[in-house]
Amino acid sequence: MNAPSRILDGYRVVDCSIAMAGPFAAQRLGDLGADVIKVEPTAGEWQRFAAAGGAQGNRINVSFLSLNRNKRSLAVDLKSDEGKNVVRELVRTADVFIQNYRPGVAARLGLDYATLSALNPSLVYVSMSGYGEDGPYRDRPGQDLLLQAMSGAMLSAGRAGEPPTPAGQYLADAVTASTAFEAVLAALLHRERTGEGQLVTVNMLDALTTLQMQELSVHTVGSVPQERGAEPNAHVYIRAPYGVFATSDGYIALAFADLAVLGEVIGEPSFAGLDAEEHGWTHRDELYAKTAARLAGDTSEHWLDALLGVGIWAGPVYGYAELVEDPQIIHNGTFIEYDHPTEGHIKTPGFPYKFHKTPASVERGAPLVGEHSREILAELGFAPEAIDGMLAGAVIAETPLPDAAS
Repeated sequence: MNAPSRILDGYRVVDCSIAMAGPFAAQRLGDLGADVIKVEPTAGEWQRFAAAGGAQGNRINVSFLSLNRNKRSLAVDLKSDEGKNVVRELVRTADVFIQNYRPGVAARLGLDYATLSALNPSLVYVSMSGYGEDGPYRDRPGQDLLLQAMSGAMLSAGRAGEPPTPAGQYLADAVTASTAFEAVLAALLHRERTGEGQLVTVNMLDALTTLQMQELSVHTVGSVPQERGAEPNAHVYIRAPYGVFATSDGYIALAFADLAVLGEVIGEPSFAGLDAEEHGWTHRDELYAKTAARLAGDTSEHWLDALLGVGIWAGPVYGYAELVEDPQIIHNGTFIEYDHPTEGHIKTPGFPYKFHKTPASVERGAPLVGEHSREILAELGFAPEAIDGMLAGAVIAETPLPDAAS
């Protein structure tokens, strides 16, 4: 029986991006079946050697491994004319080109939109940046924490007067990756209808700002100031009690409670007669503090059973160890497992979507540096002796897989 097709089977993506946002977007396309060719320096992309969390691998560190499955690697020297020519030939066969070079680098390499669209007018060209293609901040470093800080999001939670707390994820990178992924799919749909390629620009600042559509509209349209209170409410624009509360043995999350019902459950008589939509705003800090004091007196299990039992929205606060073993996560198949030729057995988050006729899948793990250089150049029509010459001249590099029998 033939394996089920995947939605993007037959599409080719040239991934000239580094770090997280660009590679993550390209990986999503590969998960859906696109032939994603990662173009990297002959020594390998720097993320191969900068291990987030200190998680080293055997030959591929976990950071790179997590962002580059379902890709082939072409290791090429883009400082050489011969190397630039290789990538231009590749672009002639491509549907999508993704880059997040520093401003001006693509043009210096001859890999800018004007140059590549002349070679392939149907190309969807995605340029990703930190702050935009131009403007006063174009040369600032587009780093996740810096973008979170600038986006305003950090000041929507926590106590007034205390330092804001960043998200526990690489939020700006992840949101930008999803934004770019959506943009590619939309541009490909436009091309299917018209045959026309186009330039698509995505920047981290806009991606993280527009993610806050509701909060920022409350500020700009509703004229409600973004003011943190004396208690660590989880969001300035949601009524209390709303946040994470300590119990006698851990933490639980609590949201949108009916105050009278909550008061009965936790033993707080002062909540009787209060209206959530009125007093939840005017007495935010008082409600938070009294709820916190009551919840500290018993276990997380006790409170979750009691609160959920009367229909109050509450839930556990997990670490990663608990998340991985959660029965709903297991039921959903959220994590996938496969074997990598050098890194061994891999368990990692899978796909955020399910297509029942054209499912996403892992066809290959993250590649070694230039693992597919020879294969890709042969597909482009380069003769074996020409490929050997480029390898000898360090225009390209390859790293064959280890012999399975060794």
